[in-house]
Amino acid sequence: MARTTEPRVALIHYWLVGMRGGEKVLEALCRMFPQADIFTHVHDPESMSDTIRAHRVTETRVGRLPFARRMYQSYLPFMPRALEELDLTGYDLVISSESGPAKGVIAPPDAFHLCYCHSPMRYLWDQYHVYMRGTGPLQRLVLPHVAHRLRGWDVTSAARVDSFAANSNHVAARIRKYWRRESEVVAPPVAVQDFAPVAREEVGDFYLWCGELAPYKRPDLVVEAFNRLGLPLVMIGGPEKTAAKLRAQARGNVKVLGRRPFGELKEALARCRALVFPGEEDFGIVPVEAMASGRPVIAYDRGGIRDTVVDGETGLLFPEQSVEAIVEAIRRFEGERLWDVDSAALVRHASGFSEDAFRAGIARMLPPGYLPAEPVPLSRPAG
Repeated sequence: MARTTEPRVALIHYWLVGMRGGEKVLEALCRMFPQADIFTHVHDPESMSDTIRAHRVTETRVGRLPFARRMYQSYLPFMPRALEELDLTGYDLVISSESGPAKGVIAPPDAFHLCYCHSPMRYLWDQYHVYMRGTGPLQRLVLPHVAHRLRGWDVTSAARVDSFAANSNHVAARIRKYWRRESEVVAPPVAVQDFAPVAREEVGDFYLWCGELAPYKRPDLVVEAFNRLGLPLVMIGGPEKTAAKLRAQARGNVKVLGRRPFGELKEALARCRALVFPGEEDFGIVPVEAMASGRPVIAYDRGGIRDTVVDGETGLLFPEQSVEAIVEAIRRFEGERLWDVDSAALVRHASGFSEDAFRAGIARMLPPGYLPAEPVPLSRPAG
């Protein structure tokens, strides 16, 4: 039965200690539900955007533990019970934003609980052994016992959710594998209106890698591939310590710039020959930003990239994470002149991953009457 009164909305987010992809989704939900209340384990207001700070934020008891803003991940074993202690009486709609523990709240019996899943907790499931290898002796002793209990709770709490939205088909497959639940794919909102192509004659001859210089994103492979190719490569991203190591490995054709202002990044995305993206991501926002800038993407054929890049049309996909595969892909890209693309077509493709598209996807998943009576206008291009 459709609702006849304005719904009271609770947004559950795992922790609020910095503005990354998950928090951008929360921002979009805040704009979609301007009167919503936010519940989270740990909240650092100074690290949040104005959009999130405009909402009432309630911490679980984890936020009151010593040094919680810095050590929040160490308190993972306390988070399931802390979620279950939250009193959501009176809320009609609960939307949990899941990557860390968030979906395990106990919603009122007549409330609708939608879980937007960025990923099942990777340190419990598909990346468990990777995390184990990267921990110290004490953590390696304790983590197996904690993870075993948390996996049971993670599966059990999935049954409390009425409907799941996954940010990609890649994540939908993991939801099916680990939680035995079906989900609908709703891509996260990308600020495509902040990017624009340049005239064809302004496109440069350099390739671009950009993002956080994290090991799983494999910037090391790109440096070695372009060392061999001798073609110009620009790399943008930090931390500076990692950037310095890559500079020491790079030849003169590779420029490792470190972190750069948004304006510089925007220009690089619009002027590059192509974005090189060798990591495996649950979704991957940077490739969509590149296409919104009118430039194609050369990417590893795994993960969320399969939802965003059309092989041979908006970019080129290579089959394995190796220097050889990247070299072969770049040579094919050059040989077939795949850099000579219709920028307007790439921009149109990227527009399918806008905040407007995200909000429409969430709206489709809600029962009648669960949207605000006067929703905030949909996003519009800046300027």
